[in-house]
Parts: sequence; structure tokens; C-alpha cells
Amino acid sequence: MLLEPSASFEALQRDFRWEIPADFNIGRAVCDDWARRDPDRICLEHFSPDGRHLSLTYGALAAQSSAFAHALVSLGVKPGDRVALLLPQCFETVIAHLAIYKMGAIALPLALLFGAEALEYRLSNAGATVVVTNAFGLSRLAPIRARLDGLRHVVSIDPADAPVRSFATLVEQHPDSFDIVASGPDDPALMIYTSGTTGAPKGALHGHRVLAGHMPGFQLAHDFPPQPDDRMWTPSDWAWAGGLLNALLPSLLLGIPVVSSPAQKFDAHMAFRIMAEMKVRNAFIPPTALRLLAAVEQPRQHYDLVLRSIGSAGESLGRETYEWVKTALGIVPNEFYGQTECNFVLSSAAHLGVSKAGFIGKSVPGHRVAIIDEAGHELPAGETGQVAIARPDPVMFLGYWQNPEATAAKFVGDWMKTGDLGRQDEDGYVQFFGRDDDVITSSGYRIGPAEIEDCLISHPAVRLAAVIGKPDALRTEIVKAFVVLQAGFSGSEALASDVRDWVKHRLSMHEYPREVAFVEELPLTTSGKVIRRLLRDREVALSSG
Repeated sequence: MLLEPSASFEALQRDFRWEIPADFNIGRAVCDDWARRDPDRICLEHFSPDGRHLSLTYGALAAQSSAFAHALVSLGVKPGDRVALLLPQCFETVIAHLAIYKMGAIALPLALLFGAEALEYRLSNAGATVVVTNAFGLSRLAPIRARLDGLRHVVSIDPADAPVRSFATLVEQHPDSFDIVASGPDDPALMIYTSGTTGAPKGALHGHRVLAGHMPGFQLAHDFPPQPDDRMWTPSDWAWAGGLLNALLPSLLLGIPVVSSPAQKFDAHMAFRIMAEMKVRNAFIPPTALRLLAAVEQPRQHYDLVLRSIGSAGESLGRETYEWVKTALGIVPNEFYGQTECNFVLSSAAHLGVSKAGFIGKSVPGHRVAIIDEAGHELPAGETGQVAIARPDPVMFLGYWQNPEATAAKFVGDWMKTGDLGRQDEDGYVQFFGRDDDVITSSGYRIGPAEIEDCLISHPAVRLAAVIGKPDALRTEIVKAFVVLQAGFSGSEALASDVRDWVKHRLSMHEYPREVAFVEELPLTTSGKVIRRLLRDREVALSSG
């Protein structure tokens, strides 16, 4: 399941074959196997703002996760049951994940940023039997607990009153070795709900093979790790596929220490401090976070950075952000692509010469990605269509939880439809235009928002931007931009006009935003993607009102 370093990307694509063991358990692969070989090897480090950083070895991780696996069994959890994790980045999150995999249950990671309604929907829909959380999570659960009929136990990593169980006590009370259940690659391991940028979130169920399927892309995005002193950090919530499967679990599988950091609103200076202080060599940083980092001028003069690789995904990186990373951080970022349902299938690999500004990259060895039309036919190079992934594929979901209709609708033939628009050039590079739902129809033109947003953030006054189609009687829709300004700038009609002209002169007359709204912030998912649907719904409501 690992790539052998090669002189060329083409050779890797040609020669790679999947070899996933018939008995494959994520808990064993990322922890217990290492604990047997090298129990004193550091696997986790936690950044503390007061400088009192913590660390954990593979041996300790194996012992504590085995004890918690026993604890889950003692609470009546059976293989196939869903155990929710409502936790920040911390050691207990990893311990709980591995315990769930070891005893054959299904991990259900949830973000602490979810409100009561979002939590209730996911916990009820999944039928979670246990929730592992902290004090903040307990406050989130309190107003909905009585309505969660299937929830039998709540476990807290922080002190709490009965009937809430203590995580630490449960670990202390049980043996530190556990007979890992026999599990194959297709046995369910975890379920991650789609971000809900369009429609109701759906639970994407994955087998243990999902981790194996991520490894070739992870290796390409970080220049064939592990290398000496490699250390991984991501600001992304481990409840998101990006944080969990693009950073945490692949790193642990390869013996790379993972840095965790306290949950907080993203702060550029704190992010640089974490990377400098913890000697982070590898980072997964989504595009929005990279754009926020750009607010720090000449970061290498202020912070002692030792970064050697940056991977980025979740939305379009864009030329401007790509060039900023190259110039400001001295690293060519490797953009990659996937969805909750099927992740890390396209990637750049700058060290192998696969990197082009404005393009995601090429199909990762072991995965087949194409641009298709509505009937499922592959389109030739240069034509715009929907990005699709061929099955079977180890990173592809087993199906949507208790929703076979939605699962079937996700496919046309053997192609899994992503709902994302793109095109492929003659060299195999894929360019991402945005979700099909986000495409703007104006005066007969179909306009993707990503290129306009990328152009907008190149304006010296613009910090972040989102573009939607606003209903218009004459043109069907017009392009409207929502802009968060850099510090020191104030919104005005003169600035709005300048922003419009900026796009008009750099892209085209039909793509420039006819309306510009200056806002304090943009609605984001927990994974850092702009929820354009909320902006569109707001405009539709105003238009109809």
C-alpha cells in the first residue's frame, strides 16, 4: 500500500499495485505494531501556550487505547456500534479512536463547533451509543441529551458529575492489553458526515481500508515521508476527514510524531509559533488558513521555521496563494483533492516535477480520476465536466449510513460523481472550478467561482472572498462578491468599484462581480470551506422579499 520512491511520477502510476493485508485494523497498524517494534518512540506531542508541552510514546498509546477498548466493552459497546468523539486535538482523542477500531466499533468524529441542532441530527441519525467528550462538549450535549434515546453513556476527559463517566478512571480500571478483533479491509471503521455545504449532511461510512488508500497520496504530498526529524501538524479539526485522514492517521502509520494544539479560532501568529516551537517539518494547511497566514509579513524573519512540506486541500488553492507559499515560506505547496466519500485521489508532487499553479495535480497512483459528462462518458482534455472517481477504490466509502438511495445516486455506472466541476489538460493535470451547485449562470455563460475568488484575494485590500450567483431577471444571475478586508481598509463605493475593475481587467468582462458586499466574516464549515449556499439563500430571500 506504500509507494516505492521513483525517479518519475509516470513510473509510479504505471507500476503501483494495491497490496492491502486481508487482516487490516487501523488500531493495530498505527499503534500496536509500532509499540511492539519501538515502544519508546514518540508518537504524539501537544503544544501548550505556556511552554509546558507534552509527549506520548507508542507504548503508552497502545496500553491506554487497549484499556479503553476494554472499557467500551464493559459499557456494552459491541462491534458495529457507533461511538461518537466530541473532542478537540488531544491525546485522549487518539486513544479513543484506536480503542474503537481495536474492538470493532465505528468511530463517529464530531466537531465541538457544532451547535445543538447539528449535534442532535448526527447523533440521532447515526444511533450513537456512547459519546466521549470534554467539559465544553458536555455543555453542548446538555440541552439535547434527553432526546437521544439510543445514547447509553457519556464519557468525559474532564471532571464531571455522575452519571457521566470519567475517561481517566475507565482507563485506569482496565487491563492494558487487548485482543484486537479480526477485521478485514472492508469492515466498517469510521463514519464522517459530509460538511453540508449542499443539502442535509450524510454519514459516509468507511472501511479500515480507507487508511491504506490514503498512503500513496500522503507520500506524494509530503515528499516520501518519513524523513529525518519529520513532524506533522495541522490546524484542521481531527473530526474532519482532512485532519484525521490527511494528517493524523497516515503520520502515525509511518512513525511520524503528530503535534496537537488547543482548539481555538485560527490565529496566524499562533500558527507560526506552533510550527516554530514544535519544530514542525510537515503541515497540512487548508487554503483558507494559508490565506490567513499571508497576513503575517515576512514570517521567516520572525519565526524559526523548519518546514519542508505543506499539503493543502478542501477547496481551490489558487495561483495567488500558491505563489505566496513559494515566496514567503520557501516551499512549493502540494495541492491535493478528495471528498469525505473518496479522499486524496489527486495530488501534486513538486519533488517529482508534478506541480502547476492553478491546477490540483494528477491522479495519485492506484486511483483513476476522470472528467465525465452527465451520462458518465469521459470527456477529452480541455472540456469542462464533473470530476469522477472509478470504483473499486480503497478510499471510496462503503455507502451512506442508512441511505441506499443517496448512495446509488452518487454513481453513474462505475464512476462516483463528486459534484465538482473541472477540466483535465493534455498533461493530465486537473483544474478545479467549484461545485456544480456553485456554478453561476449569467447571460448564457457558466462561471465557476474559484477563479474569481482567487483573483479577488490578489487585490491588496482583500483578505478573503466568496463569490455567488445572485438572481437577476435580465441575466438569470449576476456575480456577487462578499469580501473580508485586510486590516487598515474600510469598505466604500470607491473601493468596491476598484475591486470590480481589478477582476474585470484580469479575467473577463462577463466574470467580474457586478455587486461587492464588504462583510466582517464568511460562513465556514468546520473544515474551513466557505458555505456559499448560505450566502445564496440569503440573496434569494432578499430578492423575493
